[in-house]
Amino acid sequence: MMTSTSIRRERVGAHTVFRLSGDWTTNGLAVLEDEVGEVVESAASATGPLTVDTTGIDALDSNGAWLLSQIVQAFEQHGAVVEWTGLNEHHQPLFEQIRRSRPIPQPPRQVTGILRVIEHCGEAVFLWARNSLTFVSFLGLTLVRLLRAVAQPRRVRFTSLIHHLERTGIDSLPIVAMLSFLIGVVLAYMGGEQLKRLGAETFTVNLVAVAVLREMGILITAIIIAGRSGSAFTAQIGTMKVNQEIDAMNTIGLDPVEVLALPRVLALMISLPILTFFADLMGLFGGAVIAVTVLDMNIPQFVRQLSEAVELNHFMVGMVKAPLFGFIIALVGCYEGLRVSASAESVGQQTTRSVVESIALVIALDTLFVVFFSILGV
Repeated sequence: MMTSTSIRRERVGAHTVFRLSGDWTTNGLAVLEDEVGEVVESAASATGPLTVDTTGIDALDSNGAWLLSQIVQAFEQHGAVVEWTGLNEHHQPLFEQIRRSRPIPQPPRQVTGILRVIEHCGEAVFLWARNSLTFVSFLGLTLVRLLRAVAQPRRVRFTSLIHHLERTGIDSLPIVAMLSFLIGVVLAYMGGEQLKRLGAETFTVNLVAVAVLREMGILITAIIIAGRSGSAFTAQIGTMKVNQEIDAMNTIGLDPVEVLALPRVLALMISLPILTFFADLMGLFGGAVIAVTVLDMNIPQFVRQLSEAVELNHFMVGMVKAPLFGFIIALVGCYEGLRVSASAESVGQQTTRSVVESIALVIALDTLFVVFFSILGV
């Protein structure tokens, strides 16, 4: 008949004694779950030598020997000296075999400040390389879907496309107009103040026109759209990912890239050039306001100077970049949305990453365009 299994803890002077009894086998250990947990937790506060008295153990199998080994290991890890007494000679070989097969805990690796910095840099580079490869794969997949849509327009979801055109285009006009106007005001005012000292305030028009048409109009618009629409794309798709709507789409045979990413990409590729054109007009209008009110120029003089300063290539340089910037912003927004894990916190993290990455890529690409057009002499 199976003997009752128990652990009794006693204090004998400075010694702590655990007296084990009963059948330490698979069938007898179920009743010890709470007691063993308390013993292991007490290891952290153990002081003085520890004696384990196994005289009362009637039967021992591999599970019981493993549990004894875990108890001893918990105390040894906290520096306690463990002494065994009364272990049956028939149980000794099994217990020793279990102890030898137990993995030896490795001390925590000591990392110096410099090594920690190098380690973090290495991890960052590895993660960047892995994420870059994943992004390039998503870029290729989106381009394939885009080319398929061009070849087969019926695959485009025009209802979704019109919806996103309204959200990214029409709804963005007020903020784009206001900020572009203010940029034109700042450029004209600061440039005019400096050029007035040289008696060349007339060339403020040239400064504003070239800066707005070539760079500031498209850059300001792209940054606004990255913060406004790119983040919205990530949050929308990320929320769908959390709610398992993406999994449901895959289950019923719908392609998330074609259904979710493609309409958003096309919408930004169409709306960003229109917004850029509008931003150019508002930037020039802001410059005209300062030229008339601060620099004592009249409207005909401003228009004449503007027509002399502006060439078609200045306007086209900004407009050529707009569809590509729209493509990049939408691509990053959708990509980060699809990377959201099943938590609300992940939605916020990926939305932040989307905005930062979009703006960084836009500025990096704009720099390459500046160098490229400079080499071409445009």
